[in-house]
Amino acid sequence: MLSPGLRRAAHLGLGVLLISPAAARATPLTALAVFRDAALPVQVIGLGLVISTLAAVVVCLVKLASGPRLAGGSAFLSGLRLGGPLAGLVGAAYGGLLIAMNLANTTGPAPMPLIARGVAEAMMLILLGLIAGAVAVIANWAVEARIDRVVLSD
Repeated sequence: MLSPGLRRAAHLGLGVLLISPAAARATPLTALAVFRDAALPVQVIGLGLVISTLAAVVVCLVKLASGPRLAGGSAFLSGLRLGGPLAGLVGAAYGGLLIAMNLANTTGPAPMPLIARGVAEAMMLILLGLIAGAVAVIANWAVEARIDRVVLSD
């Protein structure tokens, strides 16, 4: 049985959840704003994933343009296709931990726009990790197909 104070706090929290779409629309949130306001570890992981994705494209293009020489880069692509999504999930878990700690330290109902920003950080990292993994998988397929053509043509 909840005390009257806890019951009132629960109703206030429910009220905040019900009006949150209007509150979230009050200040527009962009991907750049999410990144800019993120914690430093989240920014580092996000930048690492973006740079790794670009590097995977460069490695793929270099290997495809290298002609019959097929030196280096395949291990990077193989590692990124597995490690990219995992890095995104680790960053999202860290962001979720920060959200939970901030909610635990907040007195009274938490403002939904602040919670939404934290959730947006976590979703951004998951998305960047999935993009990095998908690009690495496609690049790895292209490189392996090129290697197969070179090896089988000999």
